[in-house]
Amino acid sequence: MSLGSFIKKQFIDVLQWNEETEGVLAWRFPMQDFEIQNGAILNVRESQVAVFVNEGKIADVFGPGTHKLTTQTLPLLTNLKNWDKLFDSPFKSDVYYFSTRVQTGRKWGTPQPITIRDKDFDMIRVRAFGMYSYRIADARTFFTEISGTREVYTRDEVEDQLRGILMSSMASSLGGANVPFLDMAANQALMAQEVKDGLAQAFARYGVGLDEFNVASISLPEELQAALDERISAGMKGGMGADKMSGYTKFQVANAIPLAAQNEGGMAGIGAGLGAGLSIGQVMAQSMGGALQQPAPAPAPAAPPAEEPIEARLEKLKGLLDKGLISPADYDGAKAELLKKLIG
Repeated sequence: MSLGSFIKKQFIDVLQWNEETEGVLAWRFPMQDFEIQNGAILNVRESQVAVFVNEGKIADVFGPGTHKLTTQTLPLLTNLKNWDKLFDSPFKSDVYYFSTRVQTGRKWGTPQPITIRDKDFDMIRVRAFGMYSYRIADARTFFTEISGTREVYTRDEVEDQLRGILMSSMASSLGGANVPFLDMAANQALMAQEVKDGLAQAFARYGVGLDEFNVASISLPEELQAALDERISAGMKGGMGADKMSGYTKFQVANAIPLAAQNEGGMAGIGAGLGAGLSIGQVMAQSMGGALQQPAPAPAPAAPPAEEPIEARLEKLKGLLDKGLISPADYDGAKAELLKKLIG
């Protein structure tokens, strides 16, 4: 290379990244035809890591601080370049900056329900939503596995990949947790902890550290939620029938009876709704606690009181005569009738 062309070349003596654009996780220092001056200064901020890459292979990694670039501070790059002792001329190498700041308040959710096995409901499909935060924990691994040699790699791009990892890890964690859905729904922190451990390991394989993970809501699809609500209602009304029947069956029967009149065939239409091989009369009698039983027969009329003896009636009749309450003729007539009954 002639002296003139050497003078025309431009050299870099300070390398730094000001992170002017929000959401950028990896940024390649613009080299073009520039070369890095021997003894140049490399500035790495507290929330950054700088990586030197030679022909696609990672050479040296620098943490926060101010670094003077020499063969002593670039031992691996010096070995790759095969420089003898000290290099006096400028050199060319790709320099990548990575932001290690925690990316907070990132939302996650299940676009499609996740199918898991539940000890109470067998197979169920679960929806969940929440927030998480993460950071680049290993720049070497992140460069190799995710960002690569692109000039700019953004937060949105990495989260597209993390979302798939999150869904897969969540399905595995919840499926093997053996924690009933009702317990997870009642304690969202429990669900978050079940998922977080497995998710942190999955993220680490890509150089990403999981900082926080929480669950804001967990729910079932509408049709399963309706079935769960019906089951809960059945439990609340479990005492309205015979003990031999479950609360759920009794609840279904109770709901079916008021609707029977609306069905073709009236009360006979209940049988199809029950579908359990029970006769209508048996189910109704058990579920309604005998409310539809035949009314008890009316009591028989009471027997008439026993007739008063004739002797007592004659004494009463004589007393009425003595008091002047009846005439002698009335007394004689009534007396004759009583004596006739007495004598026969």
